[in-house]
Amino acid sequence: MTSRPPRTPTRPPASRTPSPRRIEDYALISSTHSAALVHREGSIDWLCLPRFDAAAMFASLLGDERNGHWNLRARHATARVTRRYLPGTMVLETTWHTPRGTATVTDFMPQPSRDGTHEVVRIVRGVRGTVDLRTELRIRFNYGEWVPWVQRVDGAIHAVAGPDAVRITAGVPLVNEDFASCAEFSVTAGQSMAFALEWFPSHERPPITRDAYSLLEHTTRRWRAWSAHCGYRGEYREPVERSLLTLKALTYAPTGGIVAAPTTSLPEQPGGARNWDYRFCWLRDAALTLYALIGSGYLEEASEWRWWLMRAVGGSPEDLQIMYGLHGERVLNEFELDWLAGFEGSRPVRVGNGAHVQRQLDVYGSVIAAFHASRKAGLADMDKVWPLERAIARQLTTLWREPDSSLWEVRGEPRHFVHSKIMCWLAFDRMISSAENFGLDGPVDDWRKTRDAIRADVLDKGYDAASNSFVQYYGADTVDAALLLIPLIGFLPIHDARVQGTIARIERELISGGLVYRYRTELGVDGLAGGEGAFLACSFWLVNVYAAMGRLRKARALFKRLLALGNDLGLFAEEYDPASGRQLGNFPQAFSHIGLINSAHAITLAVGGVWELADMDGHGPQRLPKTLRQKAEAKAKDKAKVKAKARSRKPGQ
Repeated sequence: MTSRPPRTPTRPPASRTPSPRRIEDYALISSTHSAALVHREGSIDWLCLPRFDAAAMFASLLGDERNGHWNLRARHATARVTRRYLPGTMVLETTWHTPRGTATVTDFMPQPSRDGTHEVVRIVRGVRGTVDLRTELRIRFNYGEWVPWVQRVDGAIHAVAGPDAVRITAGVPLVNEDFASCAEFSVTAGQSMAFALEWFPSHERPPITRDAYSLLEHTTRRWRAWSAHCGYRGEYREPVERSLLTLKALTYAPTGGIVAAPTTSLPEQPGGARNWDYRFCWLRDAALTLYALIGSGYLEEASEWRWWLMRAVGGSPEDLQIMYGLHGERVLNEFELDWLAGFEGSRPVRVGNGAHVQRQLDVYGSVIAAFHASRKAGLADMDKVWPLERAIARQLTTLWREPDSSLWEVRGEPRHFVHSKIMCWLAFDRMISSAENFGLDGPVDDWRKTRDAIRADVLDKGYDAASNSFVQYYGADTVDAALLLIPLIGFLPIHDARVQGTIARIERELISGGLVYRYRTELGVDGLAGGEGAFLACSFWLVNVYAAMGRLRKARALFKRLLALGNDLGLFAEEYDPASGRQLGNFPQAFSHIGLINSAHAITLAVGGVWELADMDGHGPQRLPKTLRQKAEAKAKDKAKVKAKARSRKPGQ
């Protein structure tokens, strides 16, 4: 490693001083197997290969550069940065503007090769004049802990540690500096060079190198072909498309599972301890995701997510977990990485998620509502799911009376949370609807009795007449933003006085800076210290409520406010702090992007005068293509006729 990079300036430009990091400074690139976060100033600070949940080899996001990163940036101190995704893709283009010239860096992750190679590709192109750049690649396997064995082989750099191996090829010679691979170089207008990082199992032979420029063309074409199927035609086409692309980027292609976020331990409050691993698939996202996908025309992705859901819960529905791994793994043990300082000192840094052992009753309603939505959409083979749904309902017949940890996964004592009870009601309501409208067998009378018993219990114990509002849990004197879903799932009508009182109280007590907070953390219900930001998904739920109430001006105003909180690329974290003007929590967050998509549909449908609360099977409006709706309805009617005819036959006929 003694050769020097070409075109090193005789008079080195001033070094750039990195800006303080903010969560919204990052962009996502994805192969739909794994993902990376790229800072606006050119550093890949988070990369997990070969899966979303693999141990990161670049973990400076949760520490510093010693924990691994790949920097590629202009060297001039006054360089200005702009960036964008190539339209309709998850291909990132960062443009560096300097006094001497302009250059672009294109970052992307192609689909893995057939031999299992996973890649990150960075292509530098000169646009105008000359731009001086520097790259530094510091690989640290196992979340920044392991320094690999590095050697040069056939002009490429190989790094190996344990089960992982990486090959780095570059358009300029790389030299070793302080246990990193570095180069300083220049590009002129019309010139380009490619850099690639290829992961492969350390016990196997290195893969055949693929052409970076062909990969770029193929990756761009693949993303654009997918986004072209977007069926949303309303006024919010651009943010809806970007959110759908983000959901696709968070999808683990081999199984169809969708991770809640590609990161772990990005804080809900800087310096705090509310730092969780979100690289798993949550069941409560099921109904929301299906509505976002089905309503936007992505039935294939909806079907794949539906089958992931069935496989994950199919083994033992009586032991339904709230989350599973990418392949449906059930053991997601939580532990801490004490060598990482955390984002802005937010510790502990956690891997795994201890909440997977909690009882959260709302997931039963989410799963049943998801299957009901799939059936209404005409997805194939839904009859195969019905025995599983019946088993879940059978378990829930007695379980609904138990306390739980709620959809917010509180780590305090279990309670009788009102939203959890209402989602149990939803499960039986949708079971009844599926049986009656699609000719499916089941103890409908028993389900109806249980549904009515849950409703009576909630109205008796979950409603406070003095404040004219539902409360967070039985006996509480506080509200919870999840109560906004009461009219959206049809538990009570939108104009019911109790619903109106609940909405008004949420507006008074849980809104700050124009945004909705989940609940009042200072009361200690969740068993955790510190606070958090406003929860973006809850704010999108309020948009849907306003649309359902006919308050379109207010729905539009809040939706516009929420859109402005995304970063320059249209990406959203889990939360937002109105006081500091910063995004908080894991990033980008599927829950937030699903909320955006469904709220856009809600406003568009309301503006068109076709809003129906009956179309809300959990959290978002469903608007199916006419042919699919007709097909599903015709199939259901035919099945119902066959079953009715069979029942009318006399014995022996």
